Amino acid sequence: MPRVRLTRKVSFSSGHRFWNASLSSEENKKLYGNWASPYNHGHNFVLEVTASGPTNGKTGMVVNIKTIDDMLQKEIVSKFAQKSINDEVPGFADKVPCLENLLAYFRDQISDLPEKTVLEHLRLEETPTFFGEWSKDGDKVTLTRIYEFAASHRLQQDAVSHDENMRLYGKCNNPNGHGHNYVLEVTVGGKPDPVTGFVTDFEGLDRAVTERILDRYDHKHLNTDVPELVGKVPTSEVVVTEIFRALDGNVPGVLERVRLKETDRSVFEVVRGDL
Repeated sequence: MPRVRLTRKVSFSSGHRFWNASLSSEENKKLYGNWASPYNHGHNFVLEVTASGPTNGKTGMVVNIKTIDDMLQKEIVSKFAQKSINDEVPGFADKVPCLENLLAYFRDQISDLPEKTVLEHLRLEETPTFFGEWSKDGDKVTLTRIYEFAASHRLQQDAVSHDENMRLYGKCNNPNGHGHNYVLEVTVGGKPDPVTGFVTDFEGLDRAVTERILDRYDHKHLNTDVPELVGKVPTSEVVVTEIFRALDGNVPGVLERVRLKETDRSVFEVVRGDL
């Protein structure tokens, strides 16, 4: 019997802070950067839970969705909704309530699944441009930041005829190019810091992506203005590959994935190990 994956989503609002009261303001700033504050800030968290298992021959289900919902309400929502995580959720009085630690907590709490059903993946969104993921494969936690840039390009091979270019690229071969509002997702992992729990330095990540990609790609013509793309056909496949190469080894943590959304219908990605 093949295994089927199902994903269930739940949301809750919580407050948290990145602050160690035993340290000075300067020490907290050094640890948590711009997120250091003795005061709470809040988020509308969205948690996606993916489980897998064989389909039950009688019910036709991997697991009854009501069973998942009841468990999530008991183990997650009732403990976190409208709460200060640092002050009201057991286990976080002395643990930083970052996405990495929250994902590990949820992984451990979501254990009361029916026999033969396995927790495969968690995705926790803190804001629309920042989310974390846990995967059973390797027990790995990653964080993803989302950025945007606008650029134009023309899909054209100089070595082939006009008719062949039109056959290959159609309207994308427009002589004056065309533009997109690209959405760029950069995913990093690594060993969690023993004090903060962070797997990356967010300010360092933002700085690297801004300097190496956004400042160089935004409002540019990719065929002519970006040196690593000159002479290449700047399809999104090529662009996402060059972005991965530009960031790999130059971001804090381990670059795990780069995903580039050209339009809502066209998304391209490179995953570590693909190159």
